[in-house]
Amino acid sequence: MAMFPKAETKIQSLAHEILTGLKAHTDLFPSPPISAEELKQTLDAFLDALDTAKEQQAAASHAVDRKNEALEALTDRMKMILRYAENVTHFDDASLQVLGWGGRRDATALAPPGQTRTLEAPRQGRGWIFLDWKQPDAGGKVAAYKVQRRVEGSEDWMDVGTALTTEATLTDQPSGQQFVFRVLAINKAGQGAPSNGILAVL
Repeated sequence: MAMFPKAETKIQSLAHEILTGLKAHTDLFPSPPISAEELKQTLDAFLDALDTAKEQQAAASHAVDRKNEALEALTDRMKMILRYAENVTHFDDASLQVLGWGGRRDATALAPPGQTRTLEAPRQGRGWIFLDWKQPDAGGKVAAYKVQRRVEGSEDWMDVGTALTTEATLTDQPSGQQFVFRVLAINKAGQGAPSNGILAVL
């Protein structure tokens, strides 16, 4: 069974076909509930409305372009005044506030990241292990992650990899030994608390 179209262009095309068919085959469709002339009038009304809508859309688009150009000009001039005001007041906050502006803010010191969370090892094999974890939910922005391991029973941690995302695959690891792995988030300010440890024999 045919489906009535949803797209305007297809509805318009179907209307033309119905109109043509009604006019050409009055023997098949002698008394339709809507005459061919009535359908043509309705189609013409739609086409007029369509043309009006297109014209208004074009006008609206032009108006938006003009608005954006005016906003850009306004923004440029405001910035010129504010730069001038900053220079003549030497960035004095109280003076700049009369223009609704403010002086330079003191740079916020970067804090070390927080603790890396939920370290897991979903896959591993002989001499390799895949680790993933969740980023800290506190502290400064993370620049990278440092992966460490130690032999089970030892307290000496060794750096064995770095990652920029929250996962890493370590290869060429010694086999047959029991290791503990952990991950620390790092940035220029320092490093966060280590994650939970993962015990693995590769």
